[in-house]
Amino acid sequence: MTRSKAISKALLLMCAVTLAGSALAQDVVHAVAGAVTRVDKTGKTIAIKAADGSEQIFRFTEHTAIRTSVEAAKGAKMGALDTYFAGKEGTRVVVRYMGKGADKTATMVEDFGKDTLKAGKGTVTHVDRAARTVSVKTEGGAEETYKLGSEAVVETDHGVVRGTRYLAKEGDKVTVHYTEEGGAKVVRFFQKL
Repeated sequence: MTRSKAISKALLLMCAVTLAGSALAQDVVHAVAGAVTRVDKTGKTIAIKAADGSEQIFRFTEHTAIRTSVEAAKGAKMGALDTYFAGKEGTRVVVRYMGKGADKTATMVEDFGKDTLKAGKGTVTHVDRAARTVSVKTEGGAEETYKLGSEAVVETDHGVVRGTRYLAKEGDKVTVHYTEEGGAKVVRFFQKL
């Protein structure tokens, strides 16, 4: 009986280690906002200038989804990223991707056009969970209130989550990428700094 218990414990431990290893091996989806600088049809890459001024390059495949902000409710188109963004340099996008460093693959590129997506940076001062709003004191000292839209994504320390699942905290340093709709500033991409 004791030997049986020891074998059971050893098997349980091996299963736990295997599951933990496979969980760590899974890719996490991240996101970044910026403007398209070039699309390489032959190399199957798209480059964007991120909000921090860096250029980031992403591989794309026939499975990379493309969505415009007006089509958010309708879903995304698959593939043809190279022809979709041909001649659209300067278009503001949010790229969701997997991988790190030079080995990043875009899973979805959301197109906001050239002048629609705006950015604000500051410190969270108030969170209203019922109204789904976040107030941010900007670097210029103004207080701005943003509505967390249903299509918003948030870059966290553990990857991207939907805006509806994110719990901002007062004091968080953030960058907010938003659109203006009906007089409200609607969050599209929220990044904790």
